[in-house]
Amino acid sequence: MNNQPIGIFDSGIGGLTVTKEIVKTLPQESIIYIGDTARVPYGPRSDEVITKFALEMVNFLLKRKVKFLVVACNTISAVAYSKIKKFSPVPVLGVLKPAVFKAARISKTGRIGVIGTDGTIKSNAYGELLKKIRPDATIISCACPLFVPIAEEGLNKHKAAKLIAKEYLKELIKARVDTLILGCTHYPLLYKAISETVGDEVILVDSSVPTTEMLKARLTEAKLLGKNRKPTLEFYVTDAPDRVQKVAGRFFGEKLNGRLKKVNLEE
Repeated sequence: MNNQPIGIFDSGIGGLTVTKEIVKTLPQESIIYIGDTARVPYGPRSDEVITKFALEMVNFLLKRKVKFLVVACNTISAVAYSKIKKFSPVPVLGVLKPAVFKAARISKTGRIGVIGTDGTIKSNAYGELLKKIRPDATIISCACPLFVPIAEEGLNKHKAAKLIAKEYLKELIKARVDTLILGCTHYPLLYKAISETVGDEVILVDSSVPTTEMLKARLTEAKLLGKNRKPTLEFYVTDAPDRVQKVAGRFFGEKLNGRLKKVNLEE
């Protein structure tokens, strides 16, 4: 079972930032990634629809005999994590808890900001978990929906990115947060624009790093660490693989060279 793949899924391709970190840290693990590009974005959808779509991706991965599931999507982690965990026969890890644990640990003042999609912020999942872990914390949340298309269009260095960041983040700056959770897997691509806007004194928490650290710890504890001499990487999307191909490299850090395959989850 150790050499079975890890299944990673997201509403789109933002989860490739998490996949990139996992591949770097756990190079002997085989990976199967699926992004639901036909139905992205999930943020504006109802909790019921998000959960339905998420479970369809879980089914897709379980049929391929994955040993572990990583929910590399903040919206799905915030809305559907408990139902996925109850449904899945293999262990599940989302991106929400690792990021929250890290932010709660490193914040000196307890003034913690959270940015994400409309769905993630509306769920208040980050705020509720932060309060459980650190009751003294003051949480300031802000939806930043335009960050997603900016990241996908490769405009992270464009002046428009900085102007929008300045508008979105003004309340967080006013609140003097010392730690900011990037509550969307697209947002690491805008790391520089966000950091320059909030200032160097604010620590940004990119969920990909603590998620990978927690994944490694859980695989080690369960004695599921892979030892593949030739690990495989499989990438699936539910629509427009050719278009996604052009964008995916920005998230994964390298070109996928036609490795994206299209699947229909509703069949």
